[in-house]
Amino acid sequence: MKTQNDSQILPVGELEEVRNPSRRSFFQVTGGIAAAGMFFAACKKSSSNNGVNLGSGDTGILNYAYALEQLEAAFYTQVIASPYTGITADERALLTDIRDHEVAHREFFKAALGTSAIQALTVNFSAIDFNSRTSVLNAAKTFEDLGVSAYNGAGKLISNPDYLVIAGKIVSVEARHAAYIRDLLADNSFADSTAVGSNGLDLSNSPSIVLAAASAYLTTKIDGSNLPTN
Repeated sequence: MKTQNDSQILPVGELEEVRNPSRRSFFQVTGGIAAAGMFFAACKKSSSNNGVNLGSGDTGILNYAYALEQLEAAFYTQVIASPYTGITADERALLTDIRDHEVAHREFFKAALGTSAIQALTVNFSAIDFNSRTSVLNAAKTFEDLGVSAYNGAGKLISNPDYLVIAGKIVSVEARHAAYIRDLLADNSFADSTAVGSNGLDLSNSPSIVLAAASAYLTTKIDGSNLPTN
């Protein structure tokens, strides 16, 4: 069921440019949408003692994805800004690609949500040693596996099929990232039993589980209490 907030995010008809990436780059799409003013005004998500409220309905789910993409984009930006000791040219190149993908995802959700988007989040990466390859890649594995499970768990909560299509395209990219990071840590671990269930499907997690795990890397508190649950 659509909520009042859902009518404030990018209309279904405006998603055609995103569904056809050959027409322009991801950044050009989001920039063009914003420039054309294809957004409706809406109240910004409020903050309380429980943290930044993601909202409800499809708006809440898109803000949920936006929060996770903010976290991932910030992480990879830091990785490339201060590469770990011993990073190879191939690793730097591919991690830079991942950074660019995550930034593109973050900017897509920011543009699509318009004034319904939550604020920029403050990250806390104090537990990660950015000089250590092992520390960085283990953190990357955590973020990528979490992201894949988050999109898988949230898919059933999206009511607008066009947003579901976009989420499906993004989660496939996140899964590519996860596979690459896993194999950097251990050969042939890209699809082991910790990532893929016995039914041959990627694992999934509910927003409450994902947000609890992500909170360890965020100073900003997130309130997902209004997100749909079924």
